[in-house]
Amino acid sequence: MKKIHVGFLLSYDYALLKYSLPPVYEAADRIFLARDKASRTWKGQKFEVDPEFYVWLKEFDTQNKIEIYEDDFYLPELSTLENDTRERTMLSEKMGIGNWLIQVDSDEYFIDFKKFITDLRQYDSYLDHPEKHKIQIFAFWAIIYKYTANGILYIDEPMKAAFATNYPNYKNARRTNERAIYLDSIVLHESVARTEEQLRFKLENWGHNVDVHKDFLNKWISVDETNYQTMTDFYYIEPKRWKTLSYFPTKKIEEIKNYVSTSKNLKITKLQLMLRNFGQWFKYLFK
Repeated sequence: MKKIHVGFLLSYDYALLKYSLPPVYEAADRIFLARDKASRTWKGQKFEVDPEFYVWLKEFDTQNKIEIYEDDFYLPELSTLENDTRERTMLSEKMGIGNWLIQVDSDEYFIDFKKFITDLRQYDSYLDHPEKHKIQIFAFWAIIYKYTANGILYIDEPMKAAFATNYPNYKNARRTNERAIYLDSIVLHESVARTEEQLRFKLENWGHNVDVHKDFLNKWISVDETNYQTMTDFYYIEPKRWKTLSYFPTKKIEEIKNYVSTSKNLKITKLQLMLRNFGQWFKYLFK
C-alpha cells in the first residue's frame, strides 16, 4: 500500500504543532518537519524555538515517525510567497514522490484525519504514474478568526483548502493548479486567530504579506463577541470573501471540534461535493 507522508513547517508558530500533530500522528506513516537551517522566516527575519519544544517532540514521537528536515528555505531575491512555495516543494520532494504528499500547517487541526485518509485511499491509483495524472486533494477549513473574552469568532461557512497531492508542482503555496478532488473533511484553521503581537508578526512574514488589505487589522482589533453581528467583510485580502462571522462559546479546541461536527453552516452536503468534483472532472477531461 502507498505511504501516507505528512509534512509540517516548523517556524515562528512552532508551538501550535502541539495541537496539529496529534490528530494526524496515528494515521501517518511518516511525518516531516521542515525547518530553515538558519531559523529564518520567508521574509528573512529570525525566529527562535524554545528547547522545551524538542523535548516534547521526542516524548510525543513514541513510534519514531517524525523526521526534522533542515535546508536553506530562504532566498532574499524571492518574495515571501515564492519562498513559501519553494519550501513546500522541497519538503514534498523530501517526502518522496510516489507517496501521498499531505501538507498541514501548524495552525490547522483535522477533525477526523482517519476519515480523510480513508477517503483519500479511493484515489491510490493516481500514485502509480503521478507525473501523468496530477491531482490535488482539497478539504474544507472551519476558519477561527479571533479569540474573544469568552469564546471564538469564526467564519460562518466552510472554505476550500488544498492539503494533498500526488505530484508537488506547486504554483502558489500548496496549490498545484491541477485537477482538484474534494473530500468531505473539515479542518480547524486558526488563520488570523492570534494575539495582536503574534498577528502583526505573521502579517509581516507570511506568504501574503504584500496582499493584506489596509483596513484588515483595525477591523480585526475592533471586532468582538458583542459587536460582530453589526460588522461585515472580514477577509484579509478581499474583505467581502469572508462576509460574516459566527460565535463558538468556548476557547477549547476539543469543544470546538464538537461544535463544528454539529454545525449546520459548516456542513458540506453530498450534492455540493458531487457538483464540485464533477465540475473539476469535466474541466480537465480533455487536458
